[in-house]
Amino acid sequence: MGPSCGEGAMRQSTLATHLAFLGAIGDVSGTTRRVSNELSRLRASKLGITGKASGVFVPYVDYGERQLRWIDAELAAATRLTHAASEMDDPDMQLALLRLSGPRLETAMMGSLLLSVWFDFLHLADVVLDQYPSYNVEKLFVDMNRSQKMLEPAMTALSSLEPGQLEAAATDLPALVGHLTREFAAIREAVRVAAENLKKLLVLKESIEALTMLPAMRFSLPSLSPATPATLGVGLVVGSNGVMMGTRMVVSAEWVEMMRRLVQMGVISLPTVSAAVRIHAGQVMMAQAHDDLPPGVRDALGDGPEVRGMRVTGRTGAGMAEPPEHHVLPREFREWFEKRGFTGEMSIDRFCVNLEQAKHEAIHGGGNWRLGRTWPNEWNRMIMDVLSRAETETGRMLTPNEILRLVAKAMKRYNLPMNFTPRRGR
Repeated sequence: MGPSCGEGAMRQSTLATHLAFLGAIGDVSGTTRRVSNELSRLRASKLGITGKASGVFVPYVDYGERQLRWIDAELAAATRLTHAASEMDDPDMQLALLRLSGPRLETAMMGSLLLSVWFDFLHLADVVLDQYPSYNVEKLFVDMNRSQKMLEPAMTALSSLEPGQLEAAATDLPALVGHLTREFAAIREAVRVAAENLKKLLVLKESIEALTMLPAMRFSLPSLSPATPATLGVGLVVGSNGVMMGTRMVVSAEWVEMMRRLVQMGVISLPTVSAAVRIHAGQVMMAQAHDDLPPGVRDALGDGPEVRGMRVTGRTGAGMAEPPEHHVLPREFREWFEKRGFTGEMSIDRFCVNLEQAKHEAIHGGGNWRLGRTWPNEWNRMIMDVLSRAETETGRMLTPNEILRLVAKAMKRYNLPMNFTPRRGR
């Protein structure tokens, strides 16, 4: 009764995590679809950013589209891994595959936030070029270029999928959005002031013309657009908390619960969720203590041991040395696995586990790997024997999911942690 209940609870927990992961993918996909539609609208418009100033602003739209492509690619890869997880019988392997896809969800989540910010700048430039022809185009171009350069390092780090760069990007994200928010506000204010000054000059021109009709007194001033808006649009207004309204989204109780589940099950990291909550809540300033997280974030995510144990720190900050990496799918048989579908996000380099040195040597038959290969229970020899026998019995190549099912059983037998990490340096 006891073990059965425990297994049932584990399956329920894994299912809930799976659904939370799919929900998170859906949220990010919704953001990228909206941005994609708006980028297409800007691309097709001939009145603003793509139609004015001889097309010099078009590369900024191109930049947004390039970022959208890699974000969508990571979402697609995360979705494929999630589907693979759903076909696993073993809940531990299901969870391991979800954890393997977690960094892709994280990078897509943070990338979509920054892409939304960049779209705000594109929208602002589009409105200015379309409705404020008197504004200095060269100044607008320089401002956009400066903002893009602020954005580029973070986007590059996120697209790399390197754990250290992802963690650093997540830590710096709220401050970066804060800087970009101030840049946005400064551009918007400059446009407003320029528009007001133009109106004052036009009033002065009309007053002078009312007094005299002497040609020498006439000013050569541009005329205002017939429909000049009082503001630059609701989506571009800077809120009272200093965050661009265009990048805001409602943080619902359901969203918090979804994030809590993913953090507690080790699928995504707390620094990523912390950054998202800070930005959504308008808290663009970093916590005073660099190694701690904002109290509001901890309150939202709960006070369980999983959350309390997470801090914004790297391996060095945690006082940990790099543990040995163990390929559960042996590297010397890379070509064998690639023929059976282990490529891309399913590369064998994605299926590593960190082990203590002694444990790593033990499963390989001791410190001398050549002697270890003579031991029938040495990991690489054992797992390839298991897979080869299975293919002989089925009379065909095994699928990736069939291979992972057999690997999961072997990992349990060898008491290996079902927590995959990509090989360092890849």
